Amino acid sequence: MTLRVHRNNPEEAVAAAFFRIQQTSMAGVPILNPVLSVEAIDFQRWQGQWLGMVVTPWCMSLTLLPGNTQGWVSVGVNKRRFIKFPAGDFAFLSGHEDELGEYQSCSLFSPMNKFSSQFEAVQTARAALIGLLTEPVPASEKTTEPAAKNAMQDKVMSRRGFFALRKP
Repeated sequence: MTLRVHRNNPEEAVAAAFFRIQQTSMAGVPILNPVLSVEAIDFQRWQGQWLGMVVTPWCMSLTLLPGNTQGWVSVGVNKRRFIKFPAGDFAFLSGHEDELGEYQSCSLFSPMNKFSSQFEAVQTARAALIGLLTEPVPASEKTTEPAAKNAMQDKVMSRRGFFALRKP
């Protein structure tokens, strides 16, 4: 497996790789959502590596690419590793594409049939990325006043509710 260090933001290369996959190995697969297209979203430096989201007609994934050799952990194609984020530990599967070299991804949705538009999928991807990188509020800091608690429940979704695209 080739380790390619991405010195610059890899969004274009990620989009190109997944567009090629859509046109080749995913062509004609019945789980594709026809209203969605391939899009690489909000790639940013995280602990020296590149972290972002990939939306495709078949899945939405957190995607991690090497930004330098220090701190990058190679595990081998189709091998899993757990990565600790402020929101918790997430399992990433290692892959390789010619345009990217080695990368690791964590699927959040597959298939993508719950999304009715590209906008909805992209906004969900952005919200998931923000949630991943945000420290949870400790229970001791949460308000216990009934009115404030009810107002907060109207705005905050459970993880299951978030990923099902509906409030609990």
